[in-house]
Amino acid sequence: MLLARVEGNVVATRKHPSFEGRRLVICQPISNGGDAEGAPQVAIDAHGAGLHQRVIISSDGSAARLAVGDQKSPVRWMIIGIVDEKQPGEPV
Repeated sequence: MLLARVEGNVVATRKHPSFEGRRLVICQPISNGGDAEGAPQVAIDAHGAGLHQRVIISSDGSAARLAVGDQKSPVRWMIIGIVDEKQPGEPV
């Protein structure tokens, strides 16, 4: 699991059938301080995360394939939670 920030939407004229009806977003992994860490990832979003919102993403491909209902799906990353707020005293 990684902390990430939603950077944009993915628009595709053709995509794998398991992605039909699913929103794909670009997520930039970030540190606790909000600095970019590593390469952006494309994730499925069933939670409706907004642009620049902090989210938790998981690279558990097996769970992601279960979520889309297709064991042959190429999906790997998915948003598993939206970070609403931080607790007092925690880093940004």
